[in-house]
Amino acid sequence: MREPVPSPPMPRRALVAILLIACIAGSGCGDGGTVGGQPPPPTTVTPELAKKPKAEGEVVVRGEASPGSHGPYELSGTYTARFEQYAPEDPNMDFAAQTPFSARLDPHADSDAGARKAVRLFETAAHTGTATVRANGRLWIDVEFGDFPYVIRLTPKR
Repeated sequence: MREPVPSPPMPRRALVAILLIACIAGSGCGDGGTVGGQPPPPTTVTPELAKKPKAEGEVVVRGEASPGSHGPYELSGTYTARFEQYAPEDPNMDFAAQTPFSARLDPHADSDAGARKAVRLFETAAHTGTATVRANGRLWIDVEFGDFPYVIRLTPKR
């Protein structure tokens, strides 16, 4: 019985080209994230914290996911900071069992000095939260962690 003669190895460029073509062809599959041929419905939930009109000097931001950055905002003084996260698909979600919602005010400076000026707003696994903070300058609201849509409202203390 004769031993099979091994075929010559495929040139590296040809192998890379075949793999690249296979990846490109595979990425064209699917329907772009639709369900049953229809795009997912937009979120129609308006959380309580977002229902009240914005008062003078207030900052209200909304986000669908984290991380997220909003701003910058010119802040001066003491603020009551409140957040609400919500699960449109499950209004009775127990947020205590979820990833803690984490947000801060940050000057977005590229230096260590800027990082030390950041003001922690929230770091809690809860549906809502409140904090009192003192903030001055041009600051961004950075949401670092959280698995759900959210609203943050900063109200100046008078």
